[in-house]
Amino acid sequence: MSLSSERISSILLRLPEQGSGERLAVSDIVSALGARGYSILIVILGLPNSLPMPPPIAFVSGILMVFISLQMMLGRASPWLPASVLKRDLARADVSRAIERAMPWVSWIEKLAQPRYVIFDSSLGLRFMGVGLLILSLGLVFALPVVGQIPIGIALCLIGLGLVERDGLLVAIGFGIGVVGVVFSYGFLVAVLTGAARLI
Repeated sequence: MSLSSERISSILLRLPEQGSGERLAVSDIVSALGARGYSILIVILGLPNSLPMPPPIAFVSGILMVFISLQMMLGRASPWLPASVLKRDLARADVSRAIERAMPWVSWIEKLAQPRYVIFDSSLGLRFMGVGLLILSLGLVFALPVVGQIPIGIALCLIGLGLVERDGLLVAIGFGIGVVGVVFSYGFLVAVLTGAARLI
């Protein structure tokens, strides 16, 4: 099977085997994706956040998604990440657990997805999508620790899968779920800032 036709499920199952040691570097993840554009990277960053995960997974994923979103808004053909970001890492066990738990529904979505409502399949469409993803990314950065990132993580997975399968309906559902997650994240941020202001 060629790289261009390989399903996301196959790529995800192979991902924990990249690199060595107990930590999986962001550079190893990017190398494993190869020339596959933004979509699979969005799924990769969404997966760990689809489950209850300890800090700083949501924060690191959110920062990476901010870089990706800004590049999509600028019309860059393929994602680029600075060396300081590529050196960051995640626990290999956390990545493996997230992939294992998500694989059944990832495979299920792959079977249901089909090309439809491809409104994002243009340079302008991808720029607008970058704006939406930037909002979700900031919500991920400020998400409530451990569980607050779950709606946004699920949203990113659906959006990334929708992009790969050219399924606009899947992308729209992802953004709908993402809006719910962002509302909770920004609500948490406002509550923290309000509490800090009262203490001061």
